[in-house]
Amino acid sequence: MPHQRIEDAHLTGERALFQARQTSISGTTFSDGESPLKHVRDIRLDSCVFGWKYPLWYATGVTMDRSALLDTARSGIWYTRDITITRSLIAAPKTFRRSRGITLEHVELPNATETLWSCEDVTLRDVSANGDYVGMNASRVRATDLRVNGNYLFDGGSDIEIDGGVLLSKDAFWNCRDVTVRNCLVIGEYLGWNSTRVTFDNCVIESLQGLCYIDGLVLRDCRLVNTTLAFEYSTVDATLDSTVDSVINPAGGVIRSHGIGELIQDDPALDHAATRFETITPREDHTP
Repeated sequence: MPHQRIEDAHLTGERALFQARQTSISGTTFSDGESPLKHVRDIRLDSCVFGWKYPLWYATGVTMDRSALLDTARSGIWYTRDITITRSLIAAPKTFRRSRGITLEHVELPNATETLWSCEDVTLRDVSANGDYVGMNASRVRATDLRVNGNYLFDGGSDIEIDGGVLLSKDAFWNCRDVTVRNCLVIGEYLGWNSTRVTFDNCVIESLQGLCYIDGLVLRDCRLVNTTLAFEYSTVDATLDSTVDSVINPAGGVIRSHGIGELIQDDPALDHAATRFETITPREDHTP
């Protein structure tokens, strides 16, 4: 069945296109009315603007290109399945909650507070987000070229892979399991606490008291810069192309590095012999 078309419209009022099906909408502004596209299915949006709350709830099969959710389009996309957004700006907080099958490509989220909560099957490509609590309890996340400025990133998340980007986030990856971060700059205090099976591969990491309380921490070809009081109560398999400023009471494993500035092993409840320390030769090429 061919798509119905709506072009260059200004739609107002609550539930302006409630339960729309197989509809292509372009050059259209939705304003002055909540839930304009609630319970829709098979919708194509191009060059559209959303200016009011709850624009896409309980939707299925949505594509959106070159569009914008203004800061007033709060809590915009909840309980939605199979949505792809490209080349767009999402300026509203609390977008995406309990949704599944989300793809964002070339998308900016300047106010991403409480975004992507309890979402599943999330793909992020060239995404920039600013705000606290991005991705809380999210699962099956695949991200490339991700840039985040905000605390508590992916708290409680699982099955997360990030390849390339910059993560500036205090308390990132807390209470997580099965996380892999590759080719990233990671900056933040208390990184990764209370998590299971966390891997950093070819990353540069700066952290105060980070990488602690992790069961199954792996670092491959990483550099720790300005990082102190690391690895407390963590089981570690680390190969570091740097020195470590200070290490405190690791629970076990092996830490290979250019050297450790200060090693603190003062917890009598730990078997300090369970952790091995090796000095390795510095690598000349630091190209990520």
